Amino acid sequence: MLNKTSQPSQEKIPVKEIAEDFHPAGVAELDLYQKREKIYTRKIEGFYQRIRLYTGWPLLLGYFLLPWLNWSGSQAVLFDLPKRQFNIFSLTFWPQDFPLLALMMIIAAFALFAVTAWIGRVWCGYTCPQTVWTAIFMWAEQFFEGSRNQRIKRDQGPWSRDKVLRKLGKHGAWIGVALVTGFTFVGYFSPIRDLTQSFMQVGIGSANDSWGLTWGLGWWEIAWINFFTCATYINAGWLREQVCMYMCPYARFQSVMFDKDTLVVSYDASRGENRGPRKKSVIPSEQGLGDCVDCKICVQVCPTGIDIRDGMQFECIDCALCIDGCNSVMDQMGYERGLISYTTENALEGKPTTLFRPRLVAYGVAVLLMMSLFSWAIIVRVPLELDVIRDRDRLYNETTDGLVENSYTLKILNMDQREHSYELTFSGLDHGIIIGKNKVFVAGGEVTELPIRLQIDPSNIPATNTSIVFLIESTDGSDYLATAESRFIGPETPAGRSGE
Repeated sequence: MLNKTSQPSQEKIPVKEIAEDFHPAGVAELDLYQKREKIYTRKIEGFYQRIRLYTGWPLLLGYFLLPWLNWSGSQAVLFDLPKRQFNIFSLTFWPQDFPLLALMMIIAAFALFAVTAWIGRVWCGYTCPQTVWTAIFMWAEQFFEGSRNQRIKRDQGPWSRDKVLRKLGKHGAWIGVALVTGFTFVGYFSPIRDLTQSFMQVGIGSANDSWGLTWGLGWWEIAWINFFTCATYINAGWLREQVCMYMCPYARFQSVMFDKDTLVVSYDASRGENRGPRKKSVIPSEQGLGDCVDCKICVQVCPTGIDIRDGMQFECIDCALCIDGCNSVMDQMGYERGLISYTTENALEGKPTTLFRPRLVAYGVAVLLMMSLFSWAIIVRVPLELDVIRDRDRLYNETTDGLVENSYTLKILNMDQREHSYELTFSGLDHGIIIGKNKVFVAGGEVTELPIRLQIDPSNIPATNTSIVFLIESTDGSDYLATAESRFIGPETPAGRSGE
């Protein structure tokens, strides 16, 4: 970069002749699968790091404690795949509720778009699980192996007893956190109290006359716990920034949601350049320098290893570590804070920033409308479903009393978590009667089959093929009802033919 006071040279840049048959690969070889260079992050404290604590800890506590909460005598949050039901506190979602789940995912996506258009990748920097778990692993690394300089020196040095013990302590902590994470995740799909009890049942036993270690857990539970333990250990311990830079699709398409009014972490080049070291007593303007002392602390604290002074980059996760690091240096030098800050491109160019712009307003309106629709769907949702299966072996039966009879099997699905009592009625077939039980109790989250028969005098049949509607209604004050349509088949009668 040219110094502000320097003039461009008038001399020609020497050019080296290259033979015509010289292959471009001989000039520079680009390896698309380069080995990852380990990033040694420096510990820093500051205003934005305290905010990260306030956003990260609720996420961690919620993740680890939520499966242990009980609601109405059962696990508050349980995604019971064998029973095909998702229990979330007082709500139970079934496969029939998939549109609600899809709408929930769409709302989350649009909310993310709105936040990104407004304040950039703050989700990545403050609440993304990859960021939170990586921060835990980095803390364990700093606890066992020391500061940034100590870790660099230790990794470059020979192996010793101290180095081995510190490495073992670090990886032991990583595996411990990863195991608890994987175990808790499986606890969302298998009752965590039963899972814990089974996990503790470890001993020496025999199977097929061969002695070995036995577990109370099933093979599927062991497999998934191991899978998520390994995934957490690898992603947060080894891959880290690679997940954010290459594996996460959000890093690739986030730029389409940015504009010149998006609030992002930025370096004020007009104030910071020309950069360079100096004594605290030096007045930068007298030396042709800006406020940047080129200490590179912004690079050393960055979890993705970028230099924010190079401008906006897709690798930046807006974690504000560089802001806290730079502000600490500005305080030591006696300079004004904010050389690196949350700002907009228009603000850096001295232009006004517009908050209510069409894109952001459109995202906000869409989110509000979909949230209203989702709330309305939850409020009017009736946790009761009725299916009717007509006996197709015979069109109809004739009883010894001369009545015409059709047989049905009713499946009553109680999608609530409480037991309810229901009463069955039907319409569309006057003078018909129900043979069998017309009152039933159904436990919460259960399906009950109710076989019944409808009988009617042939003279009262309005048509050979009559449409009827079954109605089941709760009788315990919960005010739930559901209907299902079916057919009643009768013989060819004058009355039946006249109704066709």
